[in-house]
Amino acid sequence: MRVLVQRCRNANCKVNGKIVGEIDEGLMLLVGFTDTDNKDIILKMVNKIVNLRIFPDTNGVMNLSILESKGAILSISQFTLYADTSKGNRPSYIKAMNGDKAKLLYDYFNKCLSEYVCCKTGIFGANMEITLTNIGPTTVMLER
Repeated sequence: MRVLVQRCRNANCKVNGKIVGEIDEGLMLLVGFTDTDNKDIILKMVNKIVNLRIFPDTNGVMNLSILESKGAILSISQFTLYADTSKGNRPSYIKAMNGDKAKLLYDYFNKCLSEYVCCKTGIFGANMEITLTNIGPTTVMLER
């Protein structure tokens, strides 16, 4: 499982020109799965994300989690996080989990996040347009 975490002032996801998910300050997540991922890995990743200290405290030091900052999450499915370009210039996505299995894990991931914070999503498998204002910029890659 790979999650690209971006601290943002705001973010939204459009499908066919219509906003389907939108947040103000918080985290925008790009989420990808591989065949060895399971619910236990998701629970560990959710714990890491909600406790990741990348929000500023009163001194401006990145010392607070999204739980403490009261932010929200926009979660976007992103199979291309598993792109392999080691052989040539055309990415291979063989390491990305099959769509049906990935959707089940993606839905479970978002359900688990929702137990801690407000979690909005894009539409799995859709052609999405993502807009965000990254703060910092603060971008962290998590992998399990």
